[in-house]
Amino acid sequence: MVTTPSRTKQIEVVDLRLSYGLKEVIRGISFAVHPNEILGVIGPAQSGKTSLLRCINRTIDFTPDSHVSGTITIDGEDVYRTGNVYTLRRKIGMVAPLPVGLPLSIYDNVAFAPRCAGLSRRGELDSIVEQCLRQAALWDEVKDRLDSLGTKLSGGQQQRLTIARALSHQPEILCLDEFSIAIDPVTTMRIEDVLKELRRHMTIILVTNLTQQARRLADRTMFLWKGEIVELDRTEVIFSESPRDRRTREYVEGIFG
Repeated sequence: MVTTPSRTKQIEVVDLRLSYGLKEVIRGISFAVHPNEILGVIGPAQSGKTSLLRCINRTIDFTPDSHVSGTITIDGEDVYRTGNVYTLRRKIGMVAPLPVGLPLSIYDNVAFAPRCAGLSRRGELDSIVEQCLRQAALWDEVKDRLDSLGTKLSGGQQQRLTIARALSHQPEILCLDEFSIAIDPVTTMRIEDVLKELRRHMTIILVTNLTQQARRLADRTMFLWKGEIVELDRTEVIFSESPRDRRTREYVEGIFG
C-alpha cells in the first residue's frame, strides 16, 4: 500500500514503467515527493532503485534499449515533454555510488557547471566554489589547496567534492545513489550531517542499500522490490511501528535482501 500525504508535490510519478529491451524493471509505480523532504528508497539489488533516479533526470535517455512510459512531473512540468532537457538536468543534482572526479583541480571541479552555464566572472565563481565546498563540509580541508587535482583527494573527500559539484548549479532536487558504498563510516556520518542541512534548501531522494541510513535520514521511506512499490510511508512507520506488508518488515529486519 502506498501512503501519499495531502501536501504540495514537487515531484509526481504516475504509472511509471521502464523496460530494457524485453525486460521490465519498473512496473507501473506511482508516488509523490514533497518539497524539502528526504525520501529514502530501499530495496534489494535489481529492484529498480538506480533506474528510477535515471528516469527522473532523464539520463535513462543514454541507454539505447530503454523504454519509458507513464508520467513524471517536476513542479508541474512533464519531464518527458519539456522543451529543454538540459534545464531539467540543471534542476536535479546527481551523486553516484563511486566518486567520479573530473581530471581537474578542486576549484575547477566545482566551477565546471557554472562555467558551462556561461558564468565567467572570477569573483562570482570564487563565491560559488566556496559556498558549495562549505555545504559539502569540505572547505576547511581544501581551502589552501584549491589548485590541487581533485582526484588526489581521499575517497571520502572525493565523494564530498562530488556533492559540491552537484550543488554548483543550484539544483532544486538532489538525488543520491548509494553515496556511502565506498567510503568509511566516519565520512558517511559527516555526509549525513550535510544532507540534514541541505534539506532546508532542497528536496532529496536518497537511494541506499543501508536500511539504517534511511532510518536516520528519511522523512518517508519507500520499499521498492522487483520494480514495484511494496510500501511507502513515514519512516517511523516503516521501521519502528508496524509496516503494513510482511515483506517490508522482513526486509528492514534483515531476514532477506
